[in-house]
Amino acid sequence: MAKFILIAVFMVVLITNFASSEVAASSGVVVGSSNPKEEGNKLAMVQEEEDMDGGFSSLDGMLQWAIGHSDPGVLKERSEVAQRMSPEELNKRQTELKELMEKLKMPSDAQLMLIAVNDLNNSSLPLEHHLRALEELLVLVEHIDNAIDLQKLGGFSVLVRILNHSVPEIRTAAAWVLGKASQNNPIVQKQVLELGALTMLMKMMKSHTTEEAVKALFAISALIRNNVNGQSLFYQEAGDTMLQEVLSNSNLDIRLHKKSLFLIADLAESQLENENTAEVSFFSNRLLLKAIVDSMASSDLDLTEKALYAIKNILLLRSTEVQLFKDFCKLNEVLERTRQQLNDHREEYAMDVESLRKEVNLTFLQKLNKVTQAAL
Repeated sequence: MAKFILIAVFMVVLITNFASSEVAASSGVVVGSSNPKEEGNKLAMVQEEEDMDGGFSSLDGMLQWAIGHSDPGVLKERSEVAQRMSPEELNKRQTELKELMEKLKMPSDAQLMLIAVNDLNNSSLPLEHHLRALEELLVLVEHIDNAIDLQKLGGFSVLVRILNHSVPEIRTAAAWVLGKASQNNPIVQKQVLELGALTMLMKMMKSHTTEEAVKALFAISALIRNNVNGQSLFYQEAGDTMLQEVLSNSNLDIRLHKKSLFLIADLAESQLENENTAEVSFFSNRLLLKAIVDSMASSDLDLTEKALYAIKNILLLRSTEVQLFKDFCKLNEVLERTRQQLNDHREEYAMDVESLRKEVNLTFLQKLNKVTQAAL
């Protein structure tokens, strides 16, 4: 009984201290004096509180924290007041403390994701609630374990379903979350691919809304990167035509051009790393190759660099038709024009791009020479 009274007393003191600090904070009142040492102690206490996961696990835990973080003099004074309380008053304060603990307890990431998924499943909620739920998921799935757990909560099924939502902002946000979750995560890539997301994302590339197309392409890249099955499906779904149409349309946002070239370079590199797999006809699409080469002549150095990387990786493939680059794409002529353009730039970045251009030119000439020698 004595132990119960002691615990109850300290609980009451803690509630009193907490209430006092809340009042002081809300009213802007500074209690006591402050010096650098005290400020340092306060910062340490704040950091310690921030490091706690989910608040106090028990009443005893809260009691221990209260003892360790209370002024002994104030604690003694208020405990004497609390000891004079009746059992009914102590029970009332204990109930208040339990309610306070529930308010202070932070939900886990899994609980937050479940709340977001439930909100997305609730069609009666306003659009703002759905967008907020997607924003929360976007942050949470950056952690690889959270991304994996989202499937267990039915999250990916919901996200893939709302890729068909009537509101572009919802589709855009859903694609963004799927892309974030799939990045460097083979488990999630497999799950999302099996739900048929890739085909839907490729359809979103035809959207008249720039952000929707950008996020769709981001998700496509994340979904198939370093994923042989995903890449095979992308090839089957005429991914080469999709990328060629993007690169050939000068009216599209330059981000789409850059992301397309980055994806092409990545796909070619993946093909190089998987030498045992049969090389695909994707890199023999002459219209796609010409669109890549033409991108190299851009005034945007970053776009030029990405085009050069894509060409370099494609030239390294065994099955590349180098004669196609020469006769149809006019690669040698475009490389020369690019050299002249780069000479007009004085920044160091242009020098780096020129080094890459020289490397591409050398690779092209070497491969062309091999073909010529073989024909003799």
